[in-house]
Amino acid sequence: MKGHHSIVVLDGYTENPGDLSWAPLERYGTLTVYERTASADILRRIGDADVVFTNKTPLDRRILSAAPGLRYVGVLATGYNVVDAVAAKELGITVTNIPSYGTEAVAQFAFAMLLEICNRFAHHSDAVHAGRWTSSIDFCFWDYPLIELSGKTMGIIGFGRIGQATGRIAQAFGMQVLAYAPHRNPALENPACRYVELDDLFASSDVVSLHCPLFPETEGIINASSISKMKDGVIILNNSRGALIVEQDLADALASGKVYAAAVDVVSTEPIKADNPLLAAPNCFISPHISWAPRETRKRLMDIAADNLRRYLAGDPVNVVS
Repeated sequence: MKGHHSIVVLDGYTENPGDLSWAPLERYGTLTVYERTASADILRRIGDADVVFTNKTPLDRRILSAAPGLRYVGVLATGYNVVDAVAAKELGITVTNIPSYGTEAVAQFAFAMLLEICNRFAHHSDAVHAGRWTSSIDFCFWDYPLIELSGKTMGIIGFGRIGQATGRIAQAFGMQVLAYAPHRNPALENPACRYVELDDLFASSDVVSLHCPLFPETEGIINASSISKMKDGVIILNNSRGALIVEQDLADALASGKVYAAAVDVVSTEPIKADNPLLAAPNCFISPHISWAPRETRKRLMDIAADNLRRYLAGDPVNVVS
């Protein structure tokens, strides 16, 4: 696809709040970047552009049909449900995503969540700054049980790139890893890591970490029934997709103490709604969907997005979802 290209980024702020350069995309045409785009402005901003990038701005059938010049949509994320891929295919619009850019960062964040639960570092730092150590009659104090991970078992639901990276970190901490995935790779098994059935994972894990995609069969995979199969005092982590958890059921289990603590970087509706039951649940840590957000990770995403466009323009598209 030769010639000059008009390129529009509809919601560039989260990918690049100012610490990256858009130069990788600028070399392919005239680039217009909007930080955010409201629904009412989408069509006007696309205009006659032939290339559009979106992160979370929805492009439904109506929008795609009404954008006369549009030939390519690049999703600046792995999940591409914001684009009607079926309509795009019918209209001859190529849609690509970024299938793997944040593996190490997401695995690292899963352990940041777990270590916060186990050590309550932020809480105790705040306590020190508030003067509580200065006035302590003992040389140390702690307000929560401190948990050693070595010898504990982590159950990982979803054992793709991110699940495997999380499993490697768990093993480095001296944990046993139980993996559940629809397709097994025996080469990944060793004395500290093996595949199990889901009910076995629930029954044996001290920590359950979610790293699976959101499909109809995984939606609500953490619910009252599955929690009832877990150990008393289990820890649950989710920085995959919010809808993997039935949030009221998890909140109830935290309130009863069945689940000792949970940490989530994702929730069912984002931004989180004020009435989300997890906000009021005890021992529930919530971060605003930032596992993917280290600068190094976003730079990798930018480079892959630019390469996706380069390959498409060269007639050899990759990472195509439609």
